[in-house]
Amino acid sequence: MDDMKLENLKKSFKELKWYEYLMGAIMIVIAAKAMVEGFVYGSSNGNPAWLTVINFISAICGVICIFFTAKANISNFIFASVNTIVYAIYLLYWHIWGTAALEIFFYIPTNFISWYYWVKHRDEQLSQKTKARRLTLLQNMICTMIVIVSAVIYHHVLVKMGGEVVWLDAFTLSIGIIATLLEMFRYAEQYVWWLITDFIAVAMYIVHFDAVYLTKKSIYLIMAIIGLYNWIRLNRERNRENR
Repeated sequence: MDDMKLENLKKSFKELKWYEYLMGAIMIVIAAKAMVEGFVYGSSNGNPAWLTVINFISAICGVICIFFTAKANISNFIFASVNTIVYAIYLLYWHIWGTAALEIFFYIPTNFISWYYWVKHRDEQLSQKTKARRLTLLQNMICTMIVIVSAVIYHHVLVKMGGEVVWLDAFTLSIGIIATLLEMFRYAEQYVWWLITDFIAVAMYIVHFDAVYLTKKSIYLIMAIIGLYNWIRLNRERNRENR
């Protein structure tokens, strides 16, 4: 079993494209530069030196996770779990309560549940991948209504908690929950929502500038487009029985 997991992990890395390796290299350089400067000169954006180490780990694990998820590779959950924990530390430090709650109370448990469902529905020929599904029009409309209503509710809660960038935080929380549930049950439409939440995340890190996380979330945005294309193609060409 361990040999099979290791082999699937190797297959996942071999499947990455040149532009993904390029984006990964850029992420490593920017995160490493910020970490070194944090210890040598002190961080220019208010992050203490120890937090730059957290940022470095989150940056690397986060982009690897997103590369694998965009290809429906089950190996993504290894890196997703590490990224979730360290990113939550960053968010708690900056009092971004809504997104921090999403990471701690939702993403951590759903990482393990999603791993179970993805393995259970493993592609018969490509053992490192799961099978892709599609939502109906009605299901998409229901998801949209849930996002809007829940975002309004979260906004009121976050205002009372004194959080920053509250509307952006509220929509990130709401959309993140829907997108993660769709990812858990292997629906390609998860990437429609990831596109929106990645736009929001980029806006958040422009308002509260952080070069590491701005780069990271920008890569997420690019990979969301690629992921949507990959999952729709996988469903159309290989996993028709899951429609």
